[in-house]
Amino acid sequence: MRTAPTILHLDMDAFFASVEQASKPSLRGKAVVVGGLGPRGVVATASYEARVFGVHSAMPMAQARRLAPNAAYLVPRFGLYRTISEQVMGLLRELSPLVEPLSLDEAFVDLEAGGTAFDEASARAAGEKLRGDIRAVTGLTGSVGLAASKMLAKIASEQAKPDGLVLIDPGTERAMLGPMSVRILPGVGPATGDHLRRAGIHTVEEIVEAGEDELVRLLGKAHGHGLYAMAMAYDERPVVAERETKSVSVEDTYDVDIHDRTRVGLEVQRLADRCVRRLRGAGLSGRTIVLKVRRYDFSTLTRSETLRGPTDDPAVVREAAARLLEAVDTTGGVRLLGVGVSGLADYTQEDLFAQAAEGVELGEEDAGEVVEDGGEVAVERVWVAGHDVRHEEFGHGWVQGSGLGRVTVRFETPESEVGRVRTFRVDDVALGVAEPLPLVAVECGASGLRPDPGSAPHHP
Repeated sequence: MRTAPTILHLDMDAFFASVEQASKPSLRGKAVVVGGLGPRGVVATASYEARVFGVHSAMPMAQARRLAPNAAYLVPRFGLYRTISEQVMGLLRELSPLVEPLSLDEAFVDLEAGGTAFDEASARAAGEKLRGDIRAVTGLTGSVGLAASKMLAKIASEQAKPDGLVLIDPGTERAMLGPMSVRILPGVGPATGDHLRRAGIHTVEEIVEAGEDELVRLLGKAHGHGLYAMAMAYDERPVVAERETKSVSVEDTYDVDIHDRTRVGLEVQRLADRCVRRLRGAGLSGRTIVLKVRRYDFSTLTRSETLRGPTDDPAVVREAAARLLEAVDTTGGVRLLGVGVSGLADYTQEDLFAQAAEGVELGEEDAGEVVEDGGEVAVERVWVAGHDVRHEEFGHGWVQGSGLGRVTVRFETPESEVGRVRTFRVDDVALGVAEPLPLVAVECGASGLRPDPGSAPHHP
């Protein structure tokens, strides 16, 4: 372990929602939820104003709407998020050559490798400068954790949220971790957490008290040894410079084998959505969909399907995973399921007409619906909530909503005052899709993202 807190973890605050607030003056200080808006949509990010109502990432969008019916619900604009992420990552690389991105809005930095910091004072100065540079360049805020290991730096950044900096002094780690929930440790998800809870282990200190042998008995050799080391605040994982990712995948192991075929199908759909969220978070797409099934007898089957081109469309990945599942015999039960995407690229190349012909549901971010009219195939424009448009007379704006042949647009830009709302026919030739405008640095960071701790919760 290091003797100085020279590993930095940056986590941008409510990144997607923060970008939307910075882009749209009318949403600053308001509850904003970004994610899929369809019946199976999930929350990608919720602004802090929305979190007051209990909305959080990975929540079904239908539940979020019940909790915060007056929030603004927007479809992600990943192109803009990637652009801003590149600006932030560029600032990190000015601190050190060892930058390990985890997603578009999160990364580790080895300050010691860059000669940027060697003790507590220099590390804190580097963290504060980074926060100021991010605010100056993007107008957004990020939370910074500093510690002697990656695990502790990430825990520190969580404690710093929103828009703060927390430094964990080497030597104080055990005392800090002791009363925390076991879920704070890397690798402790719902299943492992339940195992530990049933054994009467709820806090990190109780893991230490149980001892390494007991952890191995409960969780197996590799997981037990690793978790005990983490509980002892021992983490020697290095910051690994950015390298090519070959695949993105997620999987779940079930405490009780799943026998119901319908349940298996629903789990595969859920995993496909999680995989796409991780794929998009890394700014990637892929052309090969992989399904992994471990059966009741521990035999493991892997099936894959290669598409015409790279995709990051959740509907396409769900449908491919479902087709792969049809070829797998799950009689006797399933103990593990996984969905992955390989053949990665940093772009998408969908063939919408071919997908429609094959019966694949088009994603919410597609530019149009495929319709037949008198035997001819045409594309009907679909106006996506939150996306950018431009009107020949009124200029730049964004879609607030559409339906019944009408589209409602608020005309404003990142630098304007709150804009006026106008409604048009969906086929108005004066209205067209536009590219996002660049953000501008604004006071209050993150476009007024952080609520005043002393004020009452905002109710939109």
